[in-house]
Amino acid sequence: MSTPCSNSQLYALPYLSDSTRLFSSVADQEWAVFLDSGSAEKRQGRYDIFATQPVCTLLTKGKQTLITKAGKSSISKLDPFTLVKQQLPLQQAFPEVPFNGGAIGYFAYDLARNLETLPEIAQDAEHTPDMAIGIYQWAVVVDHRQKRSYLVGSADSTEHWQALIQQFSQYPEERTILNFQVTGEIQSNMTMESYKQAFAKIKNYLKEGDCYQVNLAQRFVTTCQGDPWDAYCQLRQINSAPFSAYLNVPGVQLLSSSPERFLKVSAGKVETKPIKGTRPRKENVLANQQQIEDLLISPKDRAENVMIVDLLRNDISKNCLPGSVKVPKLFALESYATVHHLVSTISGQLAANSHALDLLRSCFPGGSITGAPKIRAMEIIEELEPHRRGIYCGSIAYIGFDGNMDSNITIRTLVHSDNTIRFWAGGGIVNDSEVEAEYQESFDKAAVLLNLLQQMQVS
Repeated sequence: MSTPCSNSQLYALPYLSDSTRLFSSVADQEWAVFLDSGSAEKRQGRYDIFATQPVCTLLTKGKQTLITKAGKSSISKLDPFTLVKQQLPLQQAFPEVPFNGGAIGYFAYDLARNLETLPEIAQDAEHTPDMAIGIYQWAVVVDHRQKRSYLVGSADSTEHWQALIQQFSQYPEERTILNFQVTGEIQSNMTMESYKQAFAKIKNYLKEGDCYQVNLAQRFVTTCQGDPWDAYCQLRQINSAPFSAYLNVPGVQLLSSSPERFLKVSAGKVETKPIKGTRPRKENVLANQQQIEDLLISPKDRAENVMIVDLLRNDISKNCLPGSVKVPKLFALESYATVHHLVSTISGQLAANSHALDLLRSCFPGGSITGAPKIRAMEIIEELEPHRRGIYCGSIAYIGFDGNMDSNITIRTLVHSDNTIRFWAGGGIVNDSEVEAEYQESFDKAAVLLNLLQQMQVS
């Protein structure tokens, strides 16, 4: 492995099994970001990564990106993925940690309007950036497998670096947070009847040959008050997930408990893990085992899964070496707090002239949450879903100075801004889908977030 550039440093910090204790001291800072592998009791990932104080920020809305660096701001109409790449000069890395500094943030589903010409039908009630990315010179990386923690990267002075070491070497005191409360009723943007109407239109599009599969989601929203970090800490306890995150960016906070990896690049090796196929967990052991067996042998769910595998094989092939794209795992079972999923793994080798951001751009947004063919499915989604998706079904990611990347599909995610909190849940519709089952599946996926918000409602 290559050695780091001369101004990079790696400092061993005391290990804490619960990284939220460290991040809590900076969670209220604008541009504080936390990539979370799950709670200590139910962890399914290996690394936690958090950072603050980006040296550059990029905020995209529509066709314009506001770039702020060294106290100066400028606006660009260039491709947002290219603009992020321009801020990531290639640097060598410490092999002990997956992230050595670089970009962290989100790419919203609606950023796809910079890539494709899509209709404008659904209401844009989000009013949040389509992309929010910070460039971070340093980060804290916690390796839960090796039980080690590190401060990695560089600071603008020796004094700053020493201050960071001191800050994250101490066991932090409990900070006072304003408890999060839900102050209104939780409302969906679809009734059972309107869902059935949208479902029938999708079935007709499938019959006419427009698509093989279309993802249909409903949006839940309510009013709230208090500290969203408090809500996130409770969410990770009840729904630990390997691709979770808390992002505090200007005007919006993301509370994600995503189970789904989108794209990973490590030393040029590419991996994507689409989810297609869901069953709710049951408390009874025998009933739960029956759910698993039904899922594993379901022709419908296996067909849905392989459709998206084929789509993603095609997407990643655009930036991978010819012949390198493989499917090492097909229809693997993964179980979470309230659901079981079918998950497949597709791998490849990144081409020498391609960057991780080129790969992300060519695959964006993820096919597992659009349908196939992707662009036609997105046109149908815009027609039939009452509201724009915004951040939902986009991606939270890091892209390092060393070219490594990891990203999620932003599902099972609460979006907080302007004293409202909302989330979406849905599923893929195919020819043999049944409307009552698909409608219920969206509530099965929404169950954890619905229950959390209901528990927080002011009586």
